[in-house]
Amino acid sequence: MRTSLATVPALPPLRLAQLEGQYAGAIGAKRAKTFVGLALVVGMIGFSAIFGEVDLVKFFSHITAFTSYIGRIFVLDSGPHSGQLTIADPVEWFWGIARWSRLIGETILIAYLGTFVGGIVAFFAAFLAARNLVQSQVVLFIVRRLLEFCRTVPEIAFAMIFVVAFGFGPLPGVLALAIHTTGALGKLFFEVVENADLKAMDGLTSTGATWVASVRFAVMPQVLSNFVSYALLRFEINVREGAIMGLVGAGGIGQDLIEAIRKFYYSDVSAILVLIVITVSVIDLATEALRSRLISREAGH
Repeated sequence: MRTSLATVPALPPLRLAQLEGQYAGAIGAKRAKTFVGLALVVGMIGFSAIFGEVDLVKFFSHITAFTSYIGRIFVLDSGPHSGQLTIADPVEWFWGIARWSRLIGETILIAYLGTFVGGIVAFFAAFLAARNLVQSQVVLFIVRRLLEFCRTVPEIAFAMIFVVAFGFGPLPGVLALAIHTTGALGKLFFEVVENADLKAMDGLTSTGATWVASVRFAVMPQVLSNFVSYALLRFEINVREGAIMGLVGAGGIGQDLIEAIRKFYYSDVSAILVLIVITVSVIDLATEALRSRLISREAGH
């Protein structure tokens, strides 16, 4: 090895100096780009802070109000253990668990129905928004813009509109989640479709199969597992969003939560929040297990 290394010819000094100069130039250019990028990020943060009227003095001077509120919600308001920590009397803390559990169940149903309806609409819209399946630019433009509108407007805005139209209750929440889910899942779905292999579709089309039949038997088997995985993920999100819907009167546990906050029922606030966190965590774990099982079966095939 020493002999072979010794026989390797050395570069001429002029060529070596040229390579070292090129390397130093490349390193300098990379460092300059990194510096410019960091400067832009810092500048945008500063601009956003100024535009958003971020006041650090006000933040730190009022931080105790936030921490004291967090501490207050974990102190019982009534009962023989009034003034003590909530864990001293769990029965008193969760006095309304029967009603809250029913409302959480309502929230889950709102999220489920909103996800189901929105997922069905997004399923059909995805095939009309995929560039590799639809040649008409007019159809692509209309469907994509509709999906953008559905996912751009926040769920809470849709919920407020539907509360005015249909009154308080679960219906506005279901409609709001369904519309936003249509836009969110529609984009994810058509991106999956655009990555599908169309060789099988070309083969079916060459035999005289219709566009619908070709999509049904050549494209859907490739994308269906991803559709289900994204739908499960969206259901998790909608459960959390469903709790927020109640803040504007669109049904679910959010209605009792906002009432407890407005009436300063501190321990009720913490009890409801604990139930929401537990519910969302259980649903997240369950849907994660389903997605993992689905992905493992897909990989097995």
